[in-house]
Amino acid sequence: MAEHAPLPDSVNVVGRAIYDAAFEVHRHLGPGLLESVYKICLAEELVRRGYSVRFEVAVPVVYKETKLGAGFRIDMLVNEVVVIEIKAVDVIHPVFESQLLTYLKLGGFRLGYLSISMCR
Repeated sequence: MAEHAPLPDSVNVVGRAIYDAAFEVHRHLGPGLLESVYKICLAEELVRRGYSVRFEVAVPVVYKETKLGAGFRIDMLVNEVVVIEIKAVDVIHPVFESQLLTYLKLGGFRLGYLSISMCR
């Protein structure tokens, strides 16, 4: 496995803010709501804290230096450096982690979060 340089402090600061904001949203809303509700509330919390948020960010598949179009869409991209995938589900599937890792790899990102709210 390739070694990576430590994450820049600027990325870690964004990551910590996302972590704190996600807990604030979950503490306020609790479990059992739709994914779209968590997504918009997390974005609002992050914007209130001074971060930029983009939704449904296209991540193209590049094959042999040719962009083959938007292969995937990231739920949220914060400050252009941290990926967030949000799931409101009954069961946690391993494919969720694979999805996040794919977005990180294809987009050249180093930090991402999988935010899961159980709907039981």
